[in-house]
Amino acid sequence: MKTLILRCLLALPLLVLAGCSPAENSTATADSKAPAGKLPEGVRPQAYRLDLLLDPRRDDFSGTVEIDIQLDKAAEQIWLHGKNLQVSEAIAILAEREIPAEYKEMLDSGVAAVKFTEVLPPGKFTLRLAYSAPFDRNLAGLFKVEEQGSAYALAKSESIQARKYLPGFDEPGLKATFDISLTVPAGYAAIGNGPEVAREAAGEGLEKVTFATTRPMSTYLLSLAVGPFDIVERAAIPANEFRSEPIPLRGFARKGRGGDMNYILDITPRLVEIFERELRRPYPFEKLDIIAAPQWPSGATELSAAITYREQRILVGDKPAPGARLDLLGVHAHEIAHMWFGNLVTPPWWDDLWLKEGFATWGTPLALTLFEPKGGHDLNAAVRAISAMQLDSLASTRAIREPVSDNNNIRNAYDAITYSKSLGVIHMVDRYFGAERFRPALGRYIEAFAESEADSPDFYQVIGEETKTPELTETFRSFVEQKGVPQLAFTLHCDADKTQVQIRQSRYKPLGSPIEDAGQQWSIPLCLRTDSGSEQCLMLSEARQSLELKSEQCPQWILPNAQGSGYYRWTLNEAQWQALLAQFAGFGPTEQLSIIDSAFAAFEAGGLPESTLLQLVRQSAAADKRQVVTAPLRYLEKYRRNYLGGENQPAFLQFSQGLYQPLLQQTAGSGDSEKQLLHSELLEFMALTAGDPAARKQLAERAMAFTGFKQERDEKALVSDLYEAALTVTVQDSGDDFLQHLIAVRGELDDPLFENASANAIGRSDNAGQLERIHQLALSEQLGAREAFGLIANALAEPALQQQHWQWLRQNFPQVVDKIPEQWRRHTPAFARAFCDADQLGEVQRLFADLGKLAPGYQRSLAQTEEQIQLCMALRERGLGLGGALRTSAL
Repeated sequence: MKTLILRCLLALPLLVLAGCSPAENSTATADSKAPAGKLPEGVRPQAYRLDLLLDPRRDDFSGTVEIDIQLDKAAEQIWLHGKNLQVSEAIAILAEREIPAEYKEMLDSGVAAVKFTEVLPPGKFTLRLAYSAPFDRNLAGLFKVEEQGSAYALAKSESIQARKYLPGFDEPGLKATFDISLTVPAGYAAIGNGPEVAREAAGEGLEKVTFATTRPMSTYLLSLAVGPFDIVERAAIPANEFRSEPIPLRGFARKGRGGDMNYILDITPRLVEIFERELRRPYPFEKLDIIAAPQWPSGATELSAAITYREQRILVGDKPAPGARLDLLGVHAHEIAHMWFGNLVTPPWWDDLWLKEGFATWGTPLALTLFEPKGGHDLNAAVRAISAMQLDSLASTRAIREPVSDNNNIRNAYDAITYSKSLGVIHMVDRYFGAERFRPALGRYIEAFAESEADSPDFYQVIGEETKTPELTETFRSFVEQKGVPQLAFTLHCDADKTQVQIRQSRYKPLGSPIEDAGQQWSIPLCLRTDSGSEQCLMLSEARQSLELKSEQCPQWILPNAQGSGYYRWTLNEAQWQALLAQFAGFGPTEQLSIIDSAFAAFEAGGLPESTLLQLVRQSAAADKRQVVTAPLRYLEKYRRNYLGGENQPAFLQFSQGLYQPLLQQTAGSGDSEKQLLHSELLEFMALTAGDPAARKQLAERAMAFTGFKQERDEKALVSDLYEAALTVTVQDSGDDFLQHLIAVRGELDDPLFENASANAIGRSDNAGQLERIHQLALSEQLGAREAFGLIANALAEPALQQQHWQWLRQNFPQVVDKIPEQWRRHTPAFARAFCDADQLGEVQRLFADLGKLAPGYQRSLAQTEEQIQLCMALRERGLGLGGALRTSAL
C-alpha cells in the first residue's frame, strides 16, 4: 500500500489527469496539514453545475461538476471535500484559459486537495472535475438498493455524505445554487431539488433530465433519486396571503406502493399552511416532493423540496394504526418545519445544529396541536423533552452547542441533547416570556437570515433586539452553552409574618456519577404554585434565592414546576413529597409528568424512599392521560432487568400485573385512538416485562395468525403497533419451527414495518439453540443494514443470551461494522449499554481499544456507555431496597 501511495504522489505533479484510485490517494500524510474540521476561509462556492449518468441497474455512476468559486487570495492549492471518488480530470477555468490541476484525497473523512500547476489570482474561477464512483451499498452518499426485483439509487447527503458523490464544499454554511442534469434509464422517475424542466432522449435507452436552478442551498440538502418509482400526483397546494404561487405536490414510492402514500399526501397541504401562517413566511421552494425510500439510514431527511423518508415511516395505508399514525405525523411535521429552520436559514457549522434540529422539533407539536387540537401533541412533546434529561444527567453528555473540530465527530451532535433538550429549552422560554413576545422575534430571525447562514450569536442578537429582554437571551445562553440538568431543591419556611421558599440550584447527579460540583448555575425561568391556587414566577439566576409566597397561610403543598414547562428537576423533603402525591390527581398532565420524572430522578440520586416511589407509580396508573400512565414503564423495565434479584421477581410481577391488568381490560376493544394506543403499550409491557401469561398467549396467537403459522394467514389479526411485541413473544415461546417460519415470511411479505419489527424480535430470542441461525441472519443479505443493527442491539439487551451474543460480537466486530449503516458505526459501543457488570465493562473497553478505529467517532458513545454501566452497578443497592418495598407491598 505504501508503495502504491508513493508511486501515485511521485507521478501526479506533472499530470493533468488525477487518476489515482481512492485506495491509492485516501490516506493523509503526516505533514499534509489537511483540515480535520472546517475548511479554511477565503474559498467559497457560488454555483454548481452537476451532470451525472445515474443508472441504478449499474454498479457505478459517473459525470462532471463545474463549480464557480470566489477566491479571496492568490492560491496554488485549495481544500475541498471528496471521498472515494475516481477523479479523471481536474481543470481550473480562468477567463479564456484552462489551468491543469491535481485532485488528491487526503483524509479518510473525505478532505481533498486540489493543486494547480500555477498560482491562481484572487477573484472568480471555475473548477471542472470529471469523476466516477461505485454506488454505496451501505446507505451512505449515493447508494443503491434493490427491492422486489427493482433497483433504486438515492442520495443520503446529511450530514457529510454528499462528498461521496460530489467533489465540492460539503459544509452547511457554504451555500450555492445548483443546476443538475441526470442521465437515467428511459421512463424512470428522477428526483432533484428543483422542478423537472426538460426530459430528452439520450440514446441507448436513456433520457437526460434537467432540473431548474435551485436557490442557494447546502450540499447536505441535495436530493438525487432515480428508479422505477410510482409517482402520485396531487393537486397543487393553493396560493395564499403569504405566497402568490401554488406548490406542486407529488409522492414517490417504490413500484407498486404508491397507493400507500395517500395519508401523508392528504395531510401535507394543511401542515404547510400552518407553518406559513404561524411563521408568516411563505414555503421557500418551487415544489414539494415526498419520497418513500426503499431503504434509508435515518427516519427522514429534510432534503430541500424533496423530503425523503424511510418507507416504513410513511407507507401506512389509508387507515394506519394509532401508533404508526402518530409517528408519521411527528416526523412529517418536523421535516416540513425544516424547510424554514435549516434549509432557508442554515447554521454555518455543525456546532449550531440545534438552530435547525431544535427549532424543527419544537415547531412540530405547535403545528400538530393546530392540526388536531385534541391530539395530545403537547403531552408527547413534554415526554420527549423530559426524556432528554436521561442523557443530560451523564457526566459524559454534551452541551447543546459545543465545538465540533473533527469531521468524525459531526454525527455525535445528532442526539437527544440537540433535538429533545433544545425542544424543552425553547418551550420553557416560549411559555415563560410569552408567545406574543418570543415568536415575532423568531419570525424576524428567519427574515433576517433567509437564504443565508446564522449561528447562535446571530440568533441571540436578533431575539435580544426584537424582544428587548436580556433575561430571555441569557436563559438561552446558559442552557445552550453548558451541559447538564439543573436540580432545584425547594425548602418551605413559614413564619408568623411571612411565608417563603428557599431555592438552591446545582447540577443533577445520580448515585455513582463522576460529576463533580463545579458550581454550575443557570438562568432559569421558574414558576411554582401552591394550594392557594396562585402561580408565582421568578428568574432564578443565583445559586440560592428566596421567593416570598403570596399566601396568608402556610401552604400544604408546593408544585415547583407549574405547567410542567421548565427544563429542570426538583426535589422536596419527604413531608412535602407526601403532600404533593396526595394531590396528584388534581394536577395537569404536564405537571404530573414533571412530578414523575423528578421523583424517579430523586430515587436514583438516593433522595426518595422506595415506598414513596411505589406510591407515585400507583398514582400514575390512575391518571387520565396515556402519557402519564405509561411514564413509569421504562423505569420498571430497567429495574426488573438490572436491579431486582431472583428473590424479588415474584413480588415485582405481582405488583405490575395487579396494577396494570385492570387498565388493560378497560382499554380492550376501545374505538378511541388514544385508548387503543394505551392498550397496545400496556399489552406489550404486561407480556414482556410483567410476564403475564395471558398477555403473552394473546400476542402469540395473534402473531401466529398474522404470519400464517400452521394455519391460513389472517392479515387483520395484528396491528402494526403490536408487531414487535407479538413477534418477540412468539419467537421466545414457540420454538425453532416459528423462527424458521418467521424468517421465511420476512422474504414473502412486502411490509416495511413488519420487516423492521421482525428483525428486532428475532434478536430477542432466548433459545441458545437458535444462536447460530440468528448470527448467520444478522450478517446475511436477507437483512438490510438498519435491520441488522436492530437485531444485534436487541440481542445484546436480552439478558438470557447476552453473554453469548457479546462473545460473537467481539469475534465478528469487523463484519458487524461493515454490515450496519455507515453513519451508525460510531454508536457501536451502545450495543453494550444493557451491561451492568465490572468484568463486562472491561471487555467493552478492551474491544474498542483494539478495534475502535473501525468506527471513527466512537469515543463519545463509548464514554456514555462506560458511565451508564457504572451507574447501573451503583444503583443495584437501591434495587435491593426496591425489592424489599415490593415484597412489603405484596403482603
